[in-house]
Amino acid sequence: MKLKLFTRLTSTLGIIVFCIMLSTQSCTDAQMKQFTKTAGDVLATNSTLTNGEAIKGLREALTVGITNASGFASATDGFFKNASIKLLFPPEAQNIETKLRALNMGNLCDQFIQSLNRGAEKASASSVEVFKNAIMGMSITDGFNILKGNNNAATEYLKAKTTSQLTANFKPIIQTSLDQVNATKYWSDIINAYNKIPFITKMNPDLVGYATDKAISGLFQLVASEEQKIRENPAARVNDVLKRVFDKNNWPK
Repeated sequence: MKLKLFTRLTSTLGIIVFCIMLSTQSCTDAQMKQFTKTAGDVLATNSTLTNGEAIKGLREALTVGITNASGFASATDGFFKNASIKLLFPPEAQNIETKLRALNMGNLCDQFIQSLNRGAEKASASSVEVFKNAIMGMSITDGFNILKGNNNAATEYLKAKTTSQLTANFKPIIQTSLDQVNATKYWSDIINAYNKIPFITKMNPDLVGYATDKAISGLFQLVASEEQKIRENPAARVNDVLKRVFDKNNWPK
């Protein structure tokens, strides 16, 4: 602590001395302005963050993360070509897929899976505002719990604050999206075809509920990935504020 204070004092003293030296020699206004800016930057860099600065920076970091995650998820093939979050047949309906593929109806199954993922991609675009509201409502205590927490502390905070609102928002969008991309039509065709097979138990799982839950789960997986990048990779901290916020040496004591 003493060494850090000494470094800040000597940096400040050096700037003052240099300013006096400059004032006694000839230098242009432009040179003096540039030096003043540089000196200010040095002082800012050496200063410990206030609580307000730390939380502001954290909010900015999370906003960058959720915007990236939402962008990845809502892009064409954001779900469909990402094996870790791709939506497949609902678990209770996997027996349906197996039987239909055995009956040479694999193309119908493939069309359904693609359209299911298209629905999740369309719905994900609506997540940013919900996340932003949660981020802006973050208290100082919440913020420091996140900063000092595990690599997924921010993601867990957002899950707790936004899951019910995301579910309420996503369901009608998922329903509309599935209709637009023909997923509900394919699903109806699949269920009808399956239920005509002799000696089977008829099924009709809740497609919209399943797609909503999986879309939100996949989105949070992407948010967690973005959080980890910002915490562990300095290159992912896109500006000086984020660099300072995630440097533990700058945290208020």
